Amino acid sequence: MTPVIIFGLLSVLLLTGMPVSIALGLTVFGFLFAFADIPMDSIALKLFTGIEKFEIMAIPFFILAGNFLTHGGVARRMINFATSMVGHWYGGLGLASVVACALFAAISGSSPATVMAVGSILIPAMVAQGYPTRFGTGIIATSGGLGILIPPSIVMVMYSVATSGMVVTGPDGEPVMAASIGTMFMAGVVPGLILAMMLGTTTFWRAYSNGYPRMTRASWGDRWRAFRSSVWGLMLIVIIMGGIYGGIFTPTEAAAVSAVYAFFVAVFIYKDIRLREVPKVLLSSAAMSAMLLYIITNAVMFAFVLTSEQIPQAMSEFITDMGLGKIGFLLAVNVILLVVGMVMEPSAIVLIMAPILFPVAVKLGVDPVHFGIMMVVNMEVGLATPPVGLNLYVAASLSRMGLTEVTRATMPWLLTALLFLMLVSYVPAISLWLPHTLGMR
Repeated sequence: MTPVIIFGLLSVLLLTGMPVSIALGLTVFGFLFAFADIPMDSIALKLFTGIEKFEIMAIPFFILAGNFLTHGGVARRMINFATSMVGHWYGGLGLASVVACALFAAISGSSPATVMAVGSILIPAMVAQGYPTRFGTGIIATSGGLGILIPPSIVMVMYSVATSGMVVTGPDGEPVMAASIGTMFMAGVVPGLILAMMLGTTTFWRAYSNGYPRMTRASWGDRWRAFRSSVWGLMLIVIIMGGIYGGIFTPTEAAAVSAVYAFFVAVFIYKDIRLREVPKVLLSSAAMSAMLLYIITNAVMFAFVLTSEQIPQAMSEFITDMGLGKIGFLLAVNVILLVVGMVMEPSAIVLIMAPILFPVAVKLGVDPVHFGIMMVVNMEVGLATPPVGLNLYVAASLSRMGLTEVTRATMPWLLTALLFLMLVSYVPAISLWLPHTLGMR
């Protein structure tokens, strides 16, 4: 009955429209006061120690770096570079949208920020070029999801934090450690590139089938100038990924370096942000960081209660005894996460579900890195599905379309993302090849 009480109480609170973080906290304290014998001083201690992990500091730094680059003109320069490379193909501006989202995802770590930065420029540009508004909106709303799949990704940090310190047993009884942030970042590169190519293919086919306009082919001189203009933003990708893999700094240190670098580029090189505007960017980043850290704090307490009540272990034994198997389990997880992703924010889902599902996945022989990437792709799909898909709301505000119309517009690309989800779920090599090649697994 314990799982029924805990998740029933959480569901009731969420259905009232209460913020996820507060619902988690009230669920924990309500259960403790009424049904548990856990000392309250241990909860107070967990409340503070739960967010003192060094890895969590990566979140506010990546948010700060993304805000500096979003408020600056980095997105515009990346869009110009992407357009110069693929604008002459069928659906050129649509293809440029996918490429620009992939490039900006590699420096922002946030899907809504990617949709806002790229969509605010390219949706009006596509409409001016003669593309239907639905075409551009559908591309941006779904391609913006690359923001949490292509590293650095805040959701990947959340997954690593939610499962860190968990040592669970594999199918043969051997201990299996959780995935580190650095390994998750490297594992997201190949899936991110494959999904970008699949979304680009869908864009090209629809543009070719409908005879959408093409742009004039850019000269190599124009391409070089566009690249040179955007190179300072693109260098951030090299700094983060090269620094982590080269052993120069940890992912958290990479986040701090990226924040300082983004500040320097935005203020002193591109000069898109004035010094007097910096406090506004800092305040915006602090507010977003505080919101996420509050969710993390309550999610840590929630995970602590689940662990104390042996719920993940009981679920692991229950599913194992059912004989569901790895394939059936992964399918069930995808269905659960897709449904939950329609009504909850990705970070909260990962923090709640990862500690529960992770031990079961490992028990059935699923690699922690592969399982993490699968969860991230599910969250990406959830960002483009109603009624709570954040990307849909951002895209709707940019295109001035209704939520229902935006949802219909995303369907071709959303189906492509679902196809990719099945592919990444059942072909672990997509997620594991690069970490294995680099000797990280």
